[in-house]
Amino acid sequence: MQQKNPGKHSGKDKNYLTLFTSTLMLSAFTFGGGYVIVPLMRKRFVEELDWIAEQEMLDIICIAQSAPGAIAVNASLLLGYRLRGFIGAMITLLGTVLPPLFSITVITYFYEIFRTNQIVAAALYGMQAGVAAIIADVVLTMGSSIIKGKNWGDYLIMAGAFVTALVAGISVSYIILACGVIGAVRFLWQNRRRGKEPV
Repeated sequence: MQQKNPGKHSGKDKNYLTLFTSTLMLSAFTFGGGYVIVPLMRKRFVEELDWIAEQEMLDIICIAQSAPGAIAVNASLLLGYRLRGFIGAMITLLGTVLPPLFSITVITYFYEIFRTNQIVAAALYGMQAGVAAIIADVVLTMGSSIIKGKNWGDYLIMAGAFVTALVAGISVSYIILACGVIGAVRFLWQNRRRGKEPV
């Protein structure tokens, strides 16, 4: 039997401590929702640690977005499982939920102060601009990978999803579900065509 070449993304150097501290730091310094953590996860695990390929990271993000629940938690679970199995998934889950659990616990005790404090309100307002820039980075990163593929079907799906969300105002969940169905149908149709082509 031919053995697979583990390549540069093999699991020999993927230790639990680095996995935990990486997700802990990402979660602790992520403001503005789950979409903000996407480019940070990509930068950490794809570019810096080189533990996973960029295309696979994008696949994990797509699955995390399509599944119920918070995208940050879903992506961390999938990433941890992909890198180090069940234990890795539990470690990344712990690293992801600890910072927001701690911060929300603190905020609940000082909610009235945070709610009426003008400095806190101004800081949150300023963060909105930074969050918008990070989300724009997500769009450009994921969009560029599709454009590089030079597949007209992908272009149409991306443009159709954008126009539908912008003009029709349909929920993003329905759009993602529809795109998933279209992608599955395309995959089955392409496989069927390949099966009919002469060898």
